[in-house]
Amino acid sequence: MTRYSAFVSGAELSCDVAILGGGLSGCLIALALAQKRPMLDVRIVEASAQLGGNHIWSFFEGDIAAEHRWLVEPLICHRWAGYDVIFPKYKRTLESAYFAIESERLEAVVREKLPEDHILCGTVKATEKGLVLLEDGRTIAAGTVIDARGPGDLSTLTLGWQKFVGISLHITGGHGLSRPVVMDATVAQEDGYRFFYCLPFDAETLFIEDTYYSDTPQLDASKIREGIIAFAAAKGWKTNGGGREETGVLPVVIRGDFEAYWRSTGSSIAKAGLRAGLFHATTGYSLPSAVRLAMAYAQDPKIDVYAYATAQWRKGSFYRLLDTMLFHAAEPNLRYKIFERFYRLSPSLISRFYAGQSTLADKLRLLSGRPPVSVMRALKAVLRFRR
Repeated sequence: MTRYSAFVSGAELSCDVAILGGGLSGCLIALALAQKRPMLDVRIVEASAQLGGNHIWSFFEGDIAAEHRWLVEPLICHRWAGYDVIFPKYKRTLESAYFAIESERLEAVVREKLPEDHILCGTVKATEKGLVLLEDGRTIAAGTVIDARGPGDLSTLTLGWQKFVGISLHITGGHGLSRPVVMDATVAQEDGYRFFYCLPFDAETLFIEDTYYSDTPQLDASKIREGIIAFAAAKGWKTNGGGREETGVLPVVIRGDFEAYWRSTGSSIAKAGLRAGLFHATTGYSLPSAVRLAMAYAQDPKIDVYAYATAQWRKGSFYRLLDTMLFHAAEPNLRYKIFERFYRLSPSLISRFYAGQSTLADKLRLLSGRPPVSVMRALKAVLRFRR
């Protein structure tokens, strides 16, 4: 492909690829194209002055295929050889590498790889195939427009929610953790399945999230902040000030009309990330899907992303069935038992689950045996899923 040269009346800028949204998915596509398609003129349009927002993205070693690791390797800020999970009746250490990316690093790498004038600060007013109109009147003509500006109309989907508040705390005298605690469910179960998530950034810096698998998206951040401080105190950690804070409300898909979801943000341009429905149906996490899509765009910038996303939606049917069981078969305060059972399974099965790559044998194993919920409620949930 050569530089896009078609003229659109009134356009002030032309390029080969215009990426709308400088979040995780948009930035990964830009980085993949910069490496694999350096002849392309790629522009990012972001409404805020900062790329990446205010986020920490974590992932397991198995989430990213070995041949794709080069894309995320420069972004990694923290890495650990394993992680822990803690439940009321079960505790386990898994020897699987775990990594974290901070949004500041993502922005720094993107700005290093792309020319400064290829990152545009502006709010998109309207788009159509090959043309982008900004609120300030600027127009961009592009061979390919990729819309990565967050989710579409979530009302087209039946959802549960994973929501959280996370705070980076300075722990006077150190916290004593050598690896992350991905789930600590030995806390009061309220507003659904509740657990704490701890990332030890250094000997005295600990990022703690209070997380809920909840029926509602409402988030009382001030109350949850108090809960985080109380959790730290219960662990014997003396806090001396905090740093960054992150909040999030992620969709957990039970079922829905994917066609309606896709149409809700228009059908004439390509999409990425949450806007394309590309996130893990159970965890809500988008990084593994974002990496795979970025590599697909690098292989073919004209990829039929609608067909790609539709195939991924169909592939996610099994995870949506599990979500139905989680939200409709388990009493909210007993949902932790599903995860407690899950973490007794083989490390390889757990790894494939988080990567969204569960095999048929994995699926049969996950559904076999006596469920940790009422059998009658489980059957009703399955029937509801099929409707």
